[in-house]
Amino acid sequence: MVPVLSLWVPILLSAVLVFVASSIIHMVLHYHDRDFRKVPSENEVMDALRGFGIPPGDYAMPRPSSPKEMGTPEFVEKMQRGPVAFLTVLPSGPPSMGRNLTLWFLYSIVIGVFTAYVTGRALGPGADYLAVFRFSATMAFSGYAFALWQNPIWYGRSWTSTIKSTIDGLIYGFLTAGVFGWLWPA
Repeated sequence: MVPVLSLWVPILLSAVLVFVASSIIHMVLHYHDRDFRKVPSENEVMDALRGFGIPPGDYAMPRPSSPKEMGTPEFVEKMQRGPVAFLTVLPSGPPSMGRNLTLWFLYSIVIGVFTAYVTGRALGPGADYLAVFRFSATMAFSGYAFALWQNPIWYGRSWTSTIKSTIDGLIYGFLTAGVFGWLWPA
């Protein structure tokens, strides 16, 4: 068994590498540029929504007040008439990239901590590089990718963008695993 605290260097270094890799993926490779489509008549839709003063948050429309309401003819008609949408409203103005990047880095540290915990419980000091790589890659990949699959299943998000993000998760998992295998205590 290897204690999590003795793995703080691979936790932090893997978070740095994931941060750099994600920056390259999004700022250089640009293969996520088409994950979201532009709404037809964007300006008119924005003007119409602006008038409602919708506060930041996650919304569904139509949204039933109870499971029982979902079966009523009125609700079924609303669903058939459409549009049916899940909507996330953000605060107006430019995004806070500093805040978002900080949260992304902290998230990567959390993934590293869980990876260290599971791998450290499964393997002892001096474990073979490949064994460390397998455990830590599986854990890190799971943390970065598996929760994404709920979005297309339940919320109609694009399978294509989910698969691309899953590939990102695989890259992040492999980077994390490489660092853990390289810096695993003897």
